[in-house]
Amino acid sequence: MFDGNRIDESGWMAVDLKRHLSRLRAERALASLEGLGGNSTYMSDLDYDLAAAHHAYVGAAVTEIATFQAELSGPQVG
Repeated sequence: MFDGNRIDESGWMAVDLKRHLSRLRAERALASLEGLGGNSTYMSDLDYDLAAAHHAYVGAAVTEIATFQAELSGPQVG
C-alpha cells in the first residue's frame, strides 16, 4: 500500500501499481501546466514518488510473471 512516503507492494498487484504510477504521471503533468514546475520541493517529492512507484510496479510485474510461469510449468527438478 502507499502511505505517502513509501509503497508497500505486498498487498498490490502489478495492475494496481501501474494505475498508481499513471496517476502520479498525470499529477506531474498537471503540476507543470499549473505552474508548479518551479516548486523544487514539490517536484522533487513527486519525482521521488514516481521512482518508487516505478520500481514497485516493475518488481510486482516480474514477480507475477515468474509466479504464473511457475504455476504453468510446475516445480523445477534437477
